[in-house]
Amino acid sequence: MDLKSIISITGKPGLHKVISQTKNGLIAESIEDGKRFPVYASEKVSAIEDISIYTTTEDVPLTDVYEKLFKKTEGKAAIDHKSNPEELKKFIKQVVDFDEERVYNSDLKKMIQWFNILVNAGLLKIEVKKEKKTTAKAPIAIGGEKAADKKKVATKTTAKKSTPTKAVPKPSKAKGGAKTVTSAKRGA
Repeated sequence: MDLKSIISITGKPGLHKVISQTKNGLIAESIEDGKRFPVYASEKVSAIEDISIYTTTEDVPLTDVYEKLFKKTEGKAAIDHKSNPEELKKFIKQVVDFDEERVYNSDLKKMIQWFNILVNAGLLKIEVKKEKKTTAKAPIAIGGEKAADKKKVATKTTAKKSTPTKAVPKPSKAKGGAKTVTSAKRGA
């Protein structure tokens, strides 16, 4: 899942995508309706990748929780975020063992709401990690020479002798008229 440019802004509902950066802040676009607006440096912004949830053992990044939820729901939206708090707790407990004392009902609602927004926008996708198997191959011989010898030949260059050039003084920008500068003749 690549949620690098997805942010949450305090005071604005839903999730937003960073479009551009300005001198005084950001330009963001709402994921739900596509409206663009400025986000000033004084506003509190949180990146989805930086948010984590308290569990009984350690903090788990929200992206990992969303990955597990995506597998559980088979890529479909989860239950409604306005559901009964007990239903939300039961649903999330199936995926992650969160700390019920430190994770509030409002946190669970927001987490489910954000998950459904991301699924409906098609931004949650499980990336299949493929391990590439590399095999060592012998250098290919070209024209009877080894490839390593060809590299040595290709990197040799001939040095050209350059003639020194004389520096030409720049005209001064002092008041009282411009001075003309004659360029020095170059020798062959």
